[in-house]
Amino acid sequence: MRYKFEIGCILVLLAAYLFTYLEVNRFLYVAGFPILQFVMIATAWNILGGYGGYINFGTAGFLGVGSYTAVALIQWLGAGIVEQVIIAGVVAGFLGLSIGYFTLRLKGVYFAIATLALAIVLETFVNNWDFVGGAAGISFLPPRKPELLGYVFIDSKGGALFGNTKEYLFFIMAVLAVFSVWIARSIEKGKLGRGLNSIKDNEEAAECMGVPTLRLKLFATTISGSLMGMAGAVFPSFLTFIDPLTAFNLEFAVNSLAMPMIGGTFTWIGPVVGAVLLGTVQQWAIVTFSSELNLLILGVLLIFFVTVAPHGIVGWFMKKNK
Repeated sequence: MRYKFEIGCILVLLAAYLFTYLEVNRFLYVAGFPILQFVMIATAWNILGGYGGYINFGTAGFLGVGSYTAVALIQWLGAGIVEQVIIAGVVAGFLGLSIGYFTLRLKGVYFAIATLALAIVLETFVNNWDFVGGAAGISFLPPRKPELLGYVFIDSKGGALFGNTKEYLFFIMAVLAVFSVWIARSIEKGKLGRGLNSIKDNEEAAECMGVPTLRLKLFATTISGSLMGMAGAVFPSFLTFIDPLTAFNLEFAVNSLAMPMIGGTFTWIGPVVGAVLLGTVQQWAIVTFSSELNLLILGVLLIFFVTVAPHGIVGWFMKKNK
């Protein structure tokens, strides 16, 4: 079937929507939200880092830009979540394009350091921006009713389609996660993916063969940055509080790199597997022990999989099945 993957995406979204109607512990939405966010972040990182081979440590910067774009829109216009996501994606995408134009001529560790510096510079800027709370952060109440472009979702019985803001934001994050996976798969199967793979294998040889390497890298950086910004835009409404330390947390950079590596960087499903596995383990550790164990668990799993399965879980299974 030609559209089998697209049908699968629709079924996943339908399952996510029906899940919001189940009488379950509300903590499942709280724990499920960051896992879906990790899926989106890991998938976005893999577009440039996995397909193109350019290791990006600026994930926290793009997420923070998305988060604070949303905060500025709430403060300035009282914008709804959908408007926040769209505009944050545009802003973060433009940032990726602009920064990429200057940094993508660097390679290896120099590019990685440049992207890390970007996140630090952006955090310093937000620390001194009083309109969005500065270093102290800012808190606000989430919308009482889920809205789209100013209109409240209403079902046939006159009630809201989502009875709780957390459920609504969980579903929005599910939509964004599925959208990012669809984008990544489309890139992998298309000319952009083949071009990025040629850059990853040998950039000089790709240029000699006529591959527009800089243009392809700029496309990848723009798409990757835009998706990360969209993932960050939902964060403030979900937490109802945001500060620079949270929005620009370098754990995002570490997780966005580790999850695709654990799952497998050469295919779209690798980051999904890595994000679901590692995200679930981290949420379990937070509940059972403490959040401080996250980085320890991350480091141990990363060392284990790099040693035992250097091509990730997906690569290991593919090798076993040959």
